[in-house]
Amino acid sequence: MTATTPGDAPVVPPEADAGKGLKTDALGLVSSVVIGVSSTAPAYSLAASVGFIVASGGALLSGTKAPGIVLLAFVPMFLIAIAYQEMNKADPDCGTTFTWATRAFGSVTGWMGGWGIIVADVIVMANLAAIAGSYSFTFVGGLGVPGVADLANSVLWSTVAGLVWIAVMTWICYRGIELSARIQVALLSIEVLVLVLFAVVALVRVYSGTAEPYSITPSWDWFNPFTLDFGSVIAPAMLTAIFIYWGWDTAVSVNEETKDPEKTPGRAAVISTVLLLITYALVTTGAVAFAGVSTKGIGLGNEANANDVFSAIGPALFGDSPLGRICLLLLAASILTSASASTQTTILPTARTALSMAAHKAIPEKFARIHPKFLTPTWSTIGMGIASAAFYLVFTLISPDLLSALIGSIGLMIAFYYGLTGFACTWYYRKTLTSSVRAFILRGVFPFVGGLMLLAVFIYGTIQFSAPDWLTDEKGHNVTIFGIGAEAVVGIGGLVIGAVLMGIWWWRRPDFFQGKTVPRSFAVPTSTARD
Repeated sequence: MTATTPGDAPVVPPEADAGKGLKTDALGLVSSVVIGVSSTAPAYSLAASVGFIVASGGALLSGTKAPGIVLLAFVPMFLIAIAYQEMNKADPDCGTTFTWATRAFGSVTGWMGGWGIIVADVIVMANLAAIAGSYSFTFVGGLGVPGVADLANSVLWSTVAGLVWIAVMTWICYRGIELSARIQVALLSIEVLVLVLFAVVALVRVYSGTAEPYSITPSWDWFNPFTLDFGSVIAPAMLTAIFIYWGWDTAVSVNEETKDPEKTPGRAAVISTVLLLITYALVTTGAVAFAGVSTKGIGLGNEANANDVFSAIGPALFGDSPLGRICLLLLAASILTSASASTQTTILPTARTALSMAAHKAIPEKFARIHPKFLTPTWSTIGMGIASAAFYLVFTLISPDLLSALIGSIGLMIAFYYGLTGFACTWYYRKTLTSSVRAFILRGVFPFVGGLMLLAVFIYGTIQFSAPDWLTDEKGHNVTIFGIGAEAVVGIGGLVIGAVLMGIWWWRRPDFFQGKTVPRSFAVPTSTARD
């Protein structure tokens, strides 16, 4: 077998090279980067997360050091992106963490890694659908249609609109990867331009002295989070900050549909994380500087603003002039396009993870079916849409307040499967790490350190999220499930459900768990690699 880099080559069974029926050579580097960035839903992620990074439960968390938390969260994201890049060189399988963790650690670990991807994506779809639904009415109302904007506050109509978005984006993903990529280019362009506009206007007003009395001039100290307590502040704040970066791995999930699949997806993942850092650091700094961190008014510490800081800041930032109203409309449009775009790109990796798991007989094989014309996963794509819609409906019926609990729980899922990928990379290449300095750093040190960081954040975050008073609703009531913090219950509960389902499938179809479909393997020096 051809070596991936000088000094080592992967030991991968022949079946790993077999295609799954997806359309090959459909995406280039630019398209992959666009998919990676848009999957994070930058505008929506910032709108829904910055408030929770700044404060929680009515008390300041990171406060003015929110930009520092965003910078710190980038570190494990970048290190894990390197791990994705290196593992993709050895095995460009669309199952990503599922396949790689299985080869490195065995079937149980790999199955749980794949489940982590699926459940995180299903959970986040509830948030994305909710924001896309409500902002649909906000945007149309901003165009001058009387009474429509008020429907954004209606749980019924927002839920209906959210379900429509899920259906539409599921259909687009079903129709083909190239159509998905073309739509993403248009949506992402609008989103990034408006975010830059928001940050620039905020900072110009602060530095020119035309901002509000509560505005704060930025300082370099904002980018130093290490004066904060790790367990009670940094870890839980980072789980939220990690959420805003999450999604770049979609660029790797579509590796089997990408030109030069061993190299392009990994490069796209690394480039995506860097672009996100620049965008997030700029926008977070602008938001904190203009709005301040007060627990009153438009301050980012105000719980009432936590679910959507842009709606709170926008009117004060842009004003009520015709130009200001246009900017507010663009801001609403950017969040709408962000949530809708991410709804689409969230379906892509989940469907392909399920496709890979089914192809390797880790779940029912019907999920491996490919459309003969569109060359996309059929059951996996439609199943993702149905599962997301059902989860969204259940949580909305129980209590719309629970939707706000999902961001932290998603952070736990992300830390779990991203961290697992980092450890899998180091272990997979363990026999070749001393072959070169590059191999030692990029395949050993970086992935392992990234995995350790995410493991620490996962543990400390779970402890904090478990506190009954960690998350409160607008009326000051604790948001709990069985008396335990809802974020911890949803996050850990999702993994427990996965373990139960895995046990059932192991009992029914043991081939995958016996190592017959995806045997454990590792990289070896080229002198001993098998042909």
